[in-house]
Amino acid sequence: MVFPPMRLARVRPLSAAWPGEQFFVTSSGGTTWTVAGSPFPESRANASSPWRDGWRPGATLQQDDFLFLAPSAPANVLGMAHNTGPAGRNLPPQAFHKAATSVIGPGEEIRLAPGMLHVEPEAELAVVIGRTARGLTPATARDAVLGFTIANDVTCRDLQKTDELWFAAKSQDTFTPAGPWIAIGLDHSDLEIGVAVNGTALETASTADLGWTVDEILVYLTSVLTLHPGDLVLTGFPAATAPLSPGDTVACRVQGIGELANPVVASAWPGVPGVHGGNGGNGPRGMQA
Repeated sequence: MVFPPMRLARVRPLSAAWPGEQFFVTSSGGTTWTVAGSPFPESRANASSPWRDGWRPGATLQQDDFLFLAPSAPANVLGMAHNTGPAGRNLPPQAFHKAATSVIGPGEEIRLAPGMLHVEPEAELAVVIGRTARGLTPATARDAVLGFTIANDVTCRDLQKTDELWFAAKSQDTFTPAGPWIAIGLDHSDLEIGVAVNGTALETASTADLGWTVDEILVYLTSVLTLHPGDLVLTGFPAATAPLSPGDTVACRVQGIGELANPVVASAWPGVPGVHGGNGGNGPRGMQA
């Protein structure tokens, strides 16, 4: 097992006196955490709340004092298409945008709208950007990385088949769970990655199986746009997946980081007009990306 030297998390106190406030905490392992400042000084969206008694830099807390949130509030959430294995290098690098509003934290509900008949999770190593970056090179790409977290690139295969841009398939509210923390100093080159549905683990793979490396992905993305502190870059899913239904619990696991678990529920939101389902989740895995 690979253990990072530091975990950094964005959390909300359980104290009813401070509803909605957020802080950052660090830990080198175990359930004891230390209050820290925001790692995103350039981003107001990721700023810590004003200091409170017991929630000042250096204060020690136990894990049952707070709830984990998504590790950042990104301006951009980007994923790599076709990066499911070495064969991905046979195609030019290609990325897709996920809405920032799709991001939720550990334990929050993934909501499936009516008509979504085949929805799958994708456990991915996600890069958390630490500084504003444009025009990165192989020599500078790593300087833009704060650390790594787990992301679940939830995808509705029904909608993916009808929209070549994958907008409705991947940008639904709640379709990007992320967390539970950022692993800083993690050697991400060969980490086991996989999904479990209702406690049953599916076939795993390794981050070493991805076609495009983290550095290559960041060089490509910043040739197109500017990345900002707190942005999330999903690197690809090389392992096995399975359809989700309301009532399920899905856990995404990445060695050296931990586990990101979320319940799945039916949503009262209307489905996408003109879409009437797919294969009901009983057919082949479809286009994984």
